[in-house]
Amino acid sequence: MPRQRSFWAWGYEDKLPGEDARRALAARLGGLFGTTPELRPYPSADAITVPGARFTPPVELRSFGTTDVRVRALHTRGRSYPDLVRGFAGDFATAPDWVFYPTDEDQLLALIRFCETEAIALVPFGGGTSVVGGVEHVTRGRFRGTASVDLTKMDKVLEIDVTSRLARIQGGASGPRIAEQLATAELSLRHYPQSYELSTLGGWIATRAGGHFATLYTRIDDLVAAVRMLSPAGVLETRKLPSSGAGPAPERLVLGSEGAFGIITEAWVRVQPRPRWRASASVRFARFEAGAEAARALSQSGLQPSNCRLLDAGEAMLHRVSSRGDAILLLAFESADHPLEPWMERALSIATDLGGSCDDEPTYTTEVVYSMGPPGTTSARPPSRAELAVNQDVQDASMWKRSFLDAPYLQSALVSMGVVCDTFETACTWDRFPALHEAVTRAAQAALVAACGAGVVTCRFTHVYPDGPAVYFTFLGPGRAGEEIAQWTAVKKAATEAVLASGGTVTHHHAVGRIHRPFWTKERSPLFEQVLVAAKAQLDPRGVLNPGCLLPSGG
Repeated sequence: MPRQRSFWAWGYEDKLPGEDARRALAARLGGLFGTTPELRPYPSADAITVPGARFTPPVELRSFGTTDVRVRALHTRGRSYPDLVRGFAGDFATAPDWVFYPTDEDQLLALIRFCETEAIALVPFGGGTSVVGGVEHVTRGRFRGTASVDLTKMDKVLEIDVTSRLARIQGGASGPRIAEQLATAELSLRHYPQSYELSTLGGWIATRAGGHFATLYTRIDDLVAAVRMLSPAGVLETRKLPSSGAGPAPERLVLGSEGAFGIITEAWVRVQPRPRWRASASVRFARFEAGAEAARALSQSGLQPSNCRLLDAGEAMLHRVSSRGDAILLLAFESADHPLEPWMERALSIATDLGGSCDDEPTYTTEVVYSMGPPGTTSARPPSRAELAVNQDVQDASMWKRSFLDAPYLQSALVSMGVVCDTFETACTWDRFPALHEAVTRAAQAALVAACGAGVVTCRFTHVYPDGPAVYFTFLGPGRAGEEIAQWTAVKKAATEAVLASGGTVTHHHAVGRIHRPFWTKERSPLFEQVLVAAKAQLDPRGVLNPGCLLPSGG
């Protein structure tokens, strides 16, 4: 039986923390807040109610569509904090009328034409992991209803160019599906957003998703060689080229378009051999500021570590990395070509010269190409396709902590306790970071105390560039029943305004969506929005694609 996606929470139902884990978590929070949160039972799917469908599509569309109550509930919204709170409360009033699962572009085009003719808003769902209100449409004005389109049946690796290390992949393929299929050619996309197990290639491109790697290939932008997008005006397809100076790059119009211009059905992406050599180490700093200086030096060194994640003392304690009150710099390198000792030794030299200390020796691992068991064992024969896929999963899981992927499940559990909790991220230049860090922490902490009475704000770097860091904040505070979204809104608004005032961007890798749009209008040039509005009018003249996300809805 296939695993069941949660209709209200993050991910799969069988991975949500159980009662013992929730009790332990509540006890930890009690020490933090002064009061222990109350455990509320997870909601039951039996209690789901959604409004009746407001339209009936023609029979050829009904063949790949559904009005199933659970499916419509699952496709109502993404997984931002307000989404989780409303889902936990059983609020699915904005559920799409129909959910469609096309298997090819002909079906998708027929769906688009129907939505144009009947004034139906069409929202691409991706993996449903948006944390910025990217997939929820409230039907009003000129629209008669809302349709959700889910491309997860278009999930194949269609072609692999081994010589050029490129793969043509359908937009509905999730991270695990891509890994499974590329493993047959001993290749990997090596793009690991936190939503990896659920989100899709089309969603990554539409939101300019960031991956796990701290330097070099930090986001999907760096891996896209060509795209194919189906819009109401026709197909926008680009050529696979290593680079081109032929005018403005059309791929850049598709990257970050959030479903407003068209639906991404395919892309050529750059793939790599799976790494054989890995190295990792942890460096302690008495002060977070000293760790930031080390991260800057490493980002400008040309060493290109795969991980250069700096955690402040609070973040290290929250994730049980350290309870000593130090900031922790997590370092890692990987390669498919060569051992990594010189790179790690130089990185540690840089970090320790700037005040860091490394308690343990770095860890080095080497894996043979055909490893069927623990690292270092070999197989006398090439592995089967199934074995390769399993081996890929095992190696990737051992490379980076499972807690990175499991953190969103923890947030869902916290919502079930009435805790106000979320993350927000930005990026700024190195010269602006100290002032931004101070201003944003102060603003978020003050808003958290005002809204919740208590709480904590922590910080870490997720990515580092030669010109600046991507800065990721976490906040937690006790909620009041029925007021959690208002409390969250107060903290989110204060923090985001402080980010903008300090020279940061409204988002580094979480996209714009409906949540960030009011703040994004303060960041970008008004003329640029006019250019985007003109592009939408050309590609989607009737404005049916994800209205109100990224751009004004027009009705």
